[in-house]
Amino acid sequence: MTTPDLERWRLVLGSPAEPSTGALSDEAAGRDAALDWLYGRDPDLDRRGVRRGGGGGGGEPGGREGGDGPSALTTVDWLDEVHRLFPKETIERLERDAVERYEIHEVVTDPAVLERIEPNATLLRAVLRTKHLMNPEVLALARRIVEAVVRDLMDKLATEVRQTFHGTRSRRPSRIKQSRNFDFHRTIRANLAHYRPDERRVYIEHPRFVSRTRRHLEQWQVVLLVDQSGSMAGSVIHAAVTAACLWGLPGLKTHLVAFDTAVVDLTADVTDPVELLMKVQLGGGTDIAGAVEYGATLVESPRRAIVAVITDFYEGGDSHRLVQATRRLVQQGTQVLGLAALDEDANPDYDRGMAQRLADVGAHVGAMTPGELAAFVAERIGA
Repeated sequence: MTTPDLERWRLVLGSPAEPSTGALSDEAAGRDAALDWLYGRDPDLDRRGVRRGGGGGGGEPGGREGGDGPSALTTVDWLDEVHRLFPKETIERLERDAVERYEIHEVVTDPAVLERIEPNATLLRAVLRTKHLMNPEVLALARRIVEAVVRDLMDKLATEVRQTFHGTRSRRPSRIKQSRNFDFHRTIRANLAHYRPDERRVYIEHPRFVSRTRRHLEQWQVVLLVDQSGSMAGSVIHAAVTAACLWGLPGLKTHLVAFDTAVVDLTADVTDPVELLMKVQLGGGTDIAGAVEYGATLVESPRRAIVAVITDFYEGGDSHRLVQATRRLVQQGTQVLGLAALDEDANPDYDRGMAQRLADVGAHVGAMTPGELAAFVAERIGA
């Protein structure tokens, strides 16, 4: 085994492995100290009698030798070390574990840290969870993270939404030769005479294209009801960005409503997702039925409305009431979406039993990325 391989195993296994792996180099010892500052606080280590740390010598910051107590490293020092010693992907993982696994709130509430840290989605979620702890000075610095991440998400999704809503392809031929309007099947049929069996190729002499039409769109509504319980932070962020991208599209009226045990209509702030997110209060209980009932009052034309409930389906209120409210919406012709996640991963943790009950009364239940939700809406309204 090469020295780098041994050092990696030493970083994974901690100081007890040092007799077998050998001592760490200075740089690797720095990595070990930074890892121990974070993961050395895991209570499982003490329960299992495992001692991390050492970091290549008792004087290394962050090392834990037996019961010597916590590291003298500050959060700012640790962050500087992490950014110096690790690649970007590892930095993001370490920051995510710091704020989500170990709840080191200083990462997003200490002005000195906020001035150094690079905005990312993990930190945005942490800001939303801890902004109630921030004084005005810290809140202003934290807003930089919100603005940077939202701007990046908006840039990505806005392009996807524009493409989705650009117009459906008709079957009429077109002389306008654009790659997005290329008609594969008609092109193959029109050029079969140029097929060469020996090469197993069709030579295209006459490509075919179709036209895109945008017929007059009837007014549709999209009502986004987003659960603001703590576990739904990622979906809240993407719901805000999605609503902003859908706002003002032809033939579409968008509403955004946040809920826990109370319901807050945030539609007035949809055009400013940063301000909207700064108003969101994550945590608390969940009354999904109350949110669905409120969403039903916003529906103007039932057969031209989509109500999307973005939640983990862990109902803290009356589950029977939720099922009945969903049933009434479906029976009046409204498209009801139950989304267990609305984010880039669409990898949810949710109450499958409750979700199945809603599916049984006609709701479409699943998880979507924001782009998939936009495509669903576009398909339903014929954009």
